[in-house]
Amino acid sequence: MKSSKAILVLFLALISGVAAMLLGTRFVTGSQNSSGKVVVALQDISLGTPMAASMLQEVSWPGDAKPTGAFATAAELVGRVPSSNVLRGEPILDTRLAAIGSKGGLAAAIPEGFRAITVKVNEVVGVAGFALPGSFVDVMVNVRDGREEAISKILLERIQVLAVAQEAFRDETKPKVVNAVTLQVTPSQAEKIDLARSIGSLSLVLRNQVDQQMVPTDGIRTDDLLALRGDKPKAQPAPASAPVVAAAPAKPKKVAAPRPAIEAAPAVALQPARSRVEVIRGVQRSEADL
Repeated sequence: MKSSKAILVLFLALISGVAAMLLGTRFVTGSQNSSGKVVVALQDISLGTPMAASMLQEVSWPGDAKPTGAFATAAELVGRVPSSNVLRGEPILDTRLAAIGSKGGLAAAIPEGFRAITVKVNEVVGVAGFALPGSFVDVMVNVRDGREEAISKILLERIQVLAVAQEAFRDETKPKVVNAVTLQVTPSQAEKIDLARSIGSLSLVLRNQVDQQMVPTDGIRTDDLLALRGDKPKAQPAPASAPVVAAAPAKPKKVAAPRPAIEAAPAVALQPARSRVEVIRGVQRSEADL
């Protein structure tokens, strides 16, 4: 009885093993049949560089995980120009290639509707060499306004760096101070940069590559900068004024007593003066009126 049960268990185990083997073989065979070829970069390829067969490699890739826009044969990519940097082992996608017929060089990496403009920089303006190809920066301008007051303002936001100096591809872990940075801009943005650098000085502000938020600002002036310190303006002392002296009480004016009226003397009729003539006759003398 026991021996028959043992044989039954052994038989069931054998059937289970055979079924598992068949299922595993079918799974492996199905995976191999669903896999395909994908072209990847055999080396780092800089943007604007026409691709040759020696730069490419065909590798097996699971069919259900094949990237959209990937190529199956290297022959399809010979002579095509990547519009962005491609790293070794990275699948080459159609969305990262310039239009068919584009020639090599930086011009092939500029999308339609955009332009490339070069800005002269130094260690400070170039963010100490960290403004690298593929990174995004804000462009800041420092000028004087109509009142000859200094003002700094962010002119453009999220501008892509196409190249630094004459290099369009560099190791991002090794910053290098250069004297020029080429930016990808629209025609109107190119006009703003050209005017700004002729009337003031430009600076680049490095930003996160995934940060797409635009922050409009009013700029900052000298008065605003000093006010940001939080110091309240000291009250200016009132100008000293002359001490107020109390006016002495006015002395009462002496009023002259009215003089008594003087009665006019009665008019005296004046008699006209008469002339008298003295007449002497011998020893007699007499007077007579004229």
